[in-house]
Amino acid sequence: MQVVTDLSVAPFPGERTVLTIGVYDGVHVGHRTVIGQVRERAAREGAKSVVVTFDRHPLSVVRPEAAPRLLANLDQKLELLESTGIDAVVIVPFDDAQANETPVEFVERVLVNSLAAKVVIVGSDFHFGHMRQGNVTLLREMGERHDFTCEPVVLVPRADGIDEPVSSTAIRRALAGGEIDTASRMLGRPYEVRGTVVSGDQRGRTIGFPTANVQIPNGMCMPSDGVYAGVYTRPDGSEYATAINLGRRPTFYANQEASLLEAYLMDFSGDLYGETAHVKFLAFLRSEKQFSGIDELRQQLQLDIEHARQAVRARAGI
Repeated sequence: MQVVTDLSVAPFPGERTVLTIGVYDGVHVGHRTVIGQVRERAAREGAKSVVVTFDRHPLSVVRPEAAPRLLANLDQKLELLESTGIDAVVIVPFDDAQANETPVEFVERVLVNSLAAKVVIVGSDFHFGHMRQGNVTLLREMGERHDFTCEPVVLVPRADGIDEPVSSTAIRRALAGGEIDTASRMLGRPYEVRGTVVSGDQRGRTIGFPTANVQIPNGMCMPSDGVYAGVYTRPDGSEYATAINLGRRPTFYANQEASLLEAYLMDFSGDLYGETAHVKFLAFLRSEKQFSGIDELRQQLQLDIEHARQAVRARAGI
């Protein structure tokens, strides 16, 4: 997959493109359906299949107070887009200048002059440009002048009977409610976060359950506090069934400011400090609670680990 960051020159000289445009946060099943249509149409047209996306969520510039927490950082998004088989991803820097670019200017600069669009495939509710003034109607009108067509697609409905389409917003809502299975169905895969293993207070080690404290970057979407079954992947690709505690540890701290992700790797011993951890959430086990003391906590942790092991075996086979 080719990654394009410079649109000052045409990245595909002499070639037309079939493309889609969007934030594509999470690259969920709805996104993949649209990208599949882009690829199929590009193959028929003998054109490049392209996703046009942004280096950050537009709301982080336009209305920072309303910007959602991300389901994937840029590196994750590129990995997920590459897995779709798309020919190229164009990353448009989203800054104040981009936020003020009119829809007509964006179409002429990016779609026409740089990408020589032949077909533009977007969701039927797609909006873009300054004040979100651009839409499917505008794309069709401009297509008539610039020799491309716009083909809106119906958004993919959720598969669980709820009357709404799959969306990044719906996935965030499911994660906030601890509904890991629901989020996974809409994503088409387990939800994953990435972070660096940092030193903690080593309290888990003192009670016989050493954990990796994974520091997740600010701005990333996290599930609700609780205990989860998951999989921890190390930089070398090795995977470990994991019991995940996400929370503020009320047994030990009365007013912890932020939730902490602690991962207990089963059948592992060694040093994880400083490495990048990939942590997948497979199943919600229980809500966070305060225990009367160390003994009660230790007994619960033993149960959590066994339940997590069973859940991981059922879902991931580890």
